[in-house]
Amino acid sequence: MWRVPPFAAYFQGERMTLTLLFDLDDTLLDANMDEFIPAYFHALGKAMSPYVASEEMLKHLMVGTNAMVSHDSPDETLQDVFERDFYPHFDTGRDILDPAIAQFYAEIFPTLAYLTKPRPEAVDLVEWAFAQGHRVAISTNPLFPRAAIDHRLRWAGLAPEKYPFEVISSFESFHFSKPNPAYLAEVLGQMGWPEGPVLVVGDDEVRDMLAAEELGLAMYWIADEDAQIPEGRAPIAGRGSIGGVRSWIESLDKEMLLPRYQAKTSIVATTKAVPAILKQLLKDIPNEKWIYSANPDEWNITEILGHLRDVEREVNLPRIQTFLHEENPFITADDTDLWVAERGYAQKDGEAILHDFIATRLDTIAALEGLSEFDWQRSGRHAIFGPITLQEQLGFTAEHDRVHIRQVYNTLKKRKK
Repeated sequence: MWRVPPFAAYFQGERMTLTLLFDLDDTLLDANMDEFIPAYFHALGKAMSPYVASEEMLKHLMVGTNAMVSHDSPDETLQDVFERDFYPHFDTGRDILDPAIAQFYAEIFPTLAYLTKPRPEAVDLVEWAFAQGHRVAISTNPLFPRAAIDHRLRWAGLAPEKYPFEVISSFESFHFSKPNPAYLAEVLGQMGWPEGPVLVVGDDEVRDMLAAEELGLAMYWIADEDAQIPEGRAPIAGRGSIGGVRSWIESLDKEMLLPRYQAKTSIVATTKAVPAILKQLLKDIPNEKWIYSANPDEWNITEILGHLRDVEREVNLPRIQTFLHEENPFITADDTDLWVAERGYAQKDGEAILHDFIATRLDTIAALEGLSEFDWQRSGRHAIFGPITLQEQLGFTAEHDRVHIRQVYNTLKKRKK
């Protein structure tokens, strides 16, 4: 049976390391998107005009972009979504279009740097964060290819070749975009889901602030002190200029930045993001990594996935149905850890197990999307926790996911050493 680590464990040693999720445009980089986007579209249309009519190309570029923004499932990357809605509309084949697009990002896109300005105080902040041993990710909206985002980081004075960002989100490696809170869950998951304090730093009151609120993360809003938080929005942790972030962090009790993952929006976001996180973490890993463990007492990745799959099939989904169809049901505490040896997960095909887990998780996601407000508050009696609501039960399930994402991530890190 899995158990949630005691709350006090979050305050031991390296677990108090701060995780910083930095937005890019108008946070680390001074970029007027009202000027930049039209210039970008014009330059791309001109570059592609020998192969595709500019009007048609830009029309379907917008269609593909809107499809990425509205995508809300871990089944495809944003790149997959975009390409499905973009390429079929043109007579010119991808064997011609792809090299032309790659050349555009390599040679023409960098010339748009004049529309942006670096923020030296942002560079100072990032360098301070690394010097402090904090974990840093670039959580820019992943609607661009990685090549374009790398250029924008260079314009900001934060070249990815120089700074060891743990995650830089782009459409090749992400399945969700802002303001979906599953996007921020995906960022954290690709970092091994850090257990300590987390801070989102961004300027947008919807794409950054709302996403952080719905996942349960603290937010520092890059805005003037007199800027008004939208009505109905939860209070934010702090606000000010990018140059004021460091002193604000240094003055703060870091416990104030610990995530709060109990809300329904957070639970659903985690549930959706986990399959996407696992697919990305385990993408193209060699065969030996599926069965590697640092010592005989630790599960290997195939065993972790077998555990996740069977718990999803035989515990998580049935419990949801039990809450929905029984009055104040008794929820047993099954010792599912025993299944690892009993069912011989280590001898199974890890990739096949991952596929099965994802298919079952999609059923769970569908079940959560069908819950009413009343359903979330249905009551039950847990063998360990006592009186419990369905929302609380699903919160424990989401924490179970996070525990095993950390386990997969740490196993992969150990294998690299």
